[in-house]
Amino acid sequence: MKILLLKVGKTSDEWLREGVGHYYRRVKHYLPFETKIIPDIRNARKMTPEILKQMEGELILKAVEKRDRLVLLDEKGKLFSSREFAGFIEKQMVGGLHRLVFVIGGAWGFSDAVYERADLKISLSPMTFSHQLVRLIFAEQLYRALSILNNEPYHHD
Repeated sequence: MKILLLKVGKTSDEWLREGVGHYYRRVKHYLPFETKIIPDIRNARKMTPEILKQMEGELILKAVEKRDRLVLLDEKGKLFSSREFAGFIEKQMVGGLHRLVFVIGGAWGFSDAVYERADLKISLSPMTFSHQLVRLIFAEQLYRALSILNNEPYHHD
């Protein structure tokens, strides 16, 4: 199984890029993993949040294939413990899924069309984080899940 992480906009702070890159490299030891940046929309500040979400949504949906399982990282999504998230990943792997796609949306979230296409929404916390910080938190949790599945000592219960 391959994992694709779609993220709207570039990671702006160097310390975040370094942290995210650290975990991305670790994830690649376990399975094929790639990230793709959905470019920032030009003149976004002049748009309403709804128009911006719609435009970002069109780009997100273009990057997703029909047979992909699409998971949105969304504050209203299902909460998992780290072990439960590892179990979710394992279930996708054993189920013969070709590609699992996670999406980190922009500052305003997702369009209705993206929500309709999504197979699942996952929340990383009941707290709200910037979409930039979510990249680091998700990268670490994905690495943690894979280390759990490989019985490595990174995770402690």
